[in-house]
Amino acid sequence: MTGIVIAVRRSPGQPGSTSTPTARRVVVYILLFALVVIAAIGLSGLLGRALDTGTNLAGSDVTGLARSLAFTLIAGPFAALLWWVLWRRMASAERASISWGLYLAGLQTVALVTAASALLGTLAALVRGDWQPRTLAVALIWTLVWAWHRWMSRHPSKSPMQLTSVAPILSAIFGLLIGAVGAVTALASLINAAVDALQSSIVIGDPWWRLALQAGVWFLGGTLIWWWQWMRERARLVRGVLADLALVVLGIAAAAAASLVGTGTVLFVLLRLAFAREHPLDDILDPLGTALATALVGALVWAYHLGLLRQRALPTRLAATLVVSGFGLVAAATGLGIIVNALLSGLAPVVVGSDTRSLLLGGLSAAIVGGPVWWAAWKPLRPVDPVSAQVTGRRVYLILIFGISAIVAIITLLVIGYRIFEFVLDDLSRQSLLDRVRAPLGLLVATGLAAGYHFSVWRRDRAALAEAGLPGRAIHRVILVTAGDPTATRDLIAELTGAAVTVWQRAASPDGPAPIDAAPIHAVPRDDVLPSAERLGLALAGVTGARVLVVVGVGGSVDVIPLQN
Repeated sequence: MTGIVIAVRRSPGQPGSTSTPTARRVVVYILLFALVVIAAIGLSGLLGRALDTGTNLAGSDVTGLARSLAFTLIAGPFAALLWWVLWRRMASAERASISWGLYLAGLQTVALVTAASALLGTLAALVRGDWQPRTLAVALIWTLVWAWHRWMSRHPSKSPMQLTSVAPILSAIFGLLIGAVGAVTALASLINAAVDALQSSIVIGDPWWRLALQAGVWFLGGTLIWWWQWMRERARLVRGVLADLALVVLGIAAAAAASLVGTGTVLFVLLRLAFAREHPLDDILDPLGTALATALVGALVWAYHLGLLRQRALPTRLAATLVVSGFGLVAAATGLGIIVNALLSGLAPVVVGSDTRSLLLGGLSAAIVGGPVWWAAWKPLRPVDPVSAQVTGRRVYLILIFGISAIVAIITLLVIGYRIFEFVLDDLSRQSLLDRVRAPLGLLVATGLAAGYHFSVWRRDRAALAEAGLPGRAIHRVILVTAGDPTATRDLIAELTGAAVTVWQRAASPDGPAPIDAAPIHAVPRDDVLPSAERLGLALAGVTGARVLVVVGVGGSVDVIPLQN
């Protein structure tokens, strides 16, 4: 440890220094991360013992006290010393390193997640009258760690230059997750209480309002974290791979899946109430509260992020559309397979304990929910223009769905063959052949239809490209080099080409930009002027290649250079 600190102090930190390699930064920041975490764990343990007035400082847990003292008194001073050395020599080269930005983003996120979970857990425990001082100590220590690292990330002269938006995005994701789960739990508790009241049921255990209030604590805490990071820290304005991935995966895909599953379960409960009342009413209504709450919260989150999606580039919007289409297709195909299974079950001899009607209703619920969602997202009757057919995301989606469906269909064929040979060779079994193969046969019908349809769409897209004289998407990836704000130019290139765009920011001049009011009339044009849509379109017209370099120069000039693989 001492050798590392001495090496860090003696290594020069001036800009452009070649003696500060990336390996040294990675090792040092990983070490600092570990030391800070260990010291925070030790301090949390000591503070928890101090706040817990009901027990002695050591009590019966001497091992825990020894661990907390070792973590605090050994890791703490080393963390402080290493941080002091790094902070003193924080120059522009260190600020521009990915390691510094990744360290702050990672520890800010870890500290926020730990502190918020401990604090909300303490408040939720207070609802049931349980005082947890040691959990509160964890919340206090990690809140200080978060505030410390947030201060460093906002420092005017030593804050990182890269990965500055990672922590707000990850923190907003965490807040949205715990807020949504808390909302579902609280709303489900209220719905279940209302259903029990209508049935005049006697509930044994904790009162319903206690669970709802505990879940409300998590909902309010998660919503506050999400609002602060999404609105005040302006995570909603960030553009890039991580921001688009969070929007599509969490805001669209996860929310859509939750909404579809919840809606399908609610419909299944209603159909059972109408057509399959042979089971006890409590068993039928048992999943109603959670399913309805999941459907409502998922739909709310989905609708909000769907509005944000309109401001994103074409590849992001297409990815979200394909994800929703995929979920709808899975639900509809699953429902179709279950329906075929239930119909074949009606033709087979009745087996004691079988519930064909509930099976049929489950399949109808999945098909009724998934079919319209797939139809609205995919729009199968709308003609596909050659520009949309060129997009790699659509082509990958078609190949992926066709490939997965074909693999599942082949596996089900093997299962059907196995069941047939088993029936022929095992004549002692009383199970009919139809009853043996009805489940895989239903799956085979659903996957066969999905594979055949998407293969036909893929061939139709290829024919449309051939008629338009287009061999496929001309450009697959664009590397954009610019000095100004890349958002507008990146989105415009994505709209024109449908390619993924990677931004390389041009380094600033060492002397800094000249004052605008001091520049003569014949001065050289500024290099942060954005190019127009017409200029970009003309520059990219006819360009083909897997990777293309687009350099935005002075006065909004555009240079397009195809790159070799």
